[in-house]
Amino acid sequence: MVSGCFLVGEIPARAGIGLRAQHYLDVLETRPSIGWLEVHSENYFGAGGQPHYFLEQLRARYPLSLHGVGLSLGSTDALDYAHLGKLKALIARYQPGLVSEHLCWGSVGGHYLNDLLPLPYTEEALRHMCEQICRTQDFLGRQILIENVSSYLQFAQSTIPEWEFVAAVAQATGCGILLDVNNIYVNAVNCSFDPLVYFQAIPVEAVQEIHLAGFDSNGDCLIDTHGKPVCDAVWVIYREALKRFGNVPTLIEWDTDIPELTVLLEEARKADVILEENRALPA
Repeated sequence: MVSGCFLVGEIPARAGIGLRAQHYLDVLETRPSIGWLEVHSENYFGAGGQPHYFLEQLRARYPLSLHGVGLSLGSTDALDYAHLGKLKALIARYQPGLVSEHLCWGSVGGHYLNDLLPLPYTEEALRHMCEQICRTQDFLGRQILIENVSSYLQFAQSTIPEWEFVAAVAQATGCGILLDVNNIYVNAVNCSFDPLVYFQAIPVEAVQEIHLAGFDSNGDCLIDTHGKPVCDAVWVIYREALKRFGNVPTLIEWDTDIPELTVLLEEARKADVILEENRALPA
């Protein structure tokens, strides 16, 4: 079992990093001054082994957030209660401050796709998503956060702007919002909208976490790869997000071409500097 557990919600308004297996030993040995760690829930669904060996030690030293990528809440498949059961056990074991999933679908007929795909933003999809989130929160006995995902096209069937859809989900279900600022920038470029319009539509009290990451471009659109440093334009709108939502726990995500730990720590340091600068702004 884990020692030194943290209370639910005790994630500081600082920068954290996404913990990957390549960095287990480095984090344990160097104990960097980072605010918190986030892990992908599904990587710890097994009962034991190396992942839990390291996570138990790190959980005793850092606040922890669980971030899911496989629940596929937007799918028309029935909610996967076996998956939820494993998640509930993981929550009981590690007592994370935050638990999150994505506003997306990624499976059809029990077959999983290798991506987190956006929904058509319709009244029907809104009702379905809200029902799935409510069932999930009821089963887990706690609030979850829902993250906005990246898009490379828009559905002709959509009748609701993405930002209004996200806000409506939070208002109807009581879930929190994990605001992925990089995804908002990617979508703003790909789908031609103003990120600040997005921010203004989101209820301030719902935003409990922010994600920052890097992207690639194929010449026609931006692709959310999580494989590069945060770009200057995303840092700019991150500052604007903090002005609206206040200082929020901020995660540096890096999932492909994973660099040395020092690179992630430098990105986290930049976020911490901006958080401090925002804290010093007059109210």
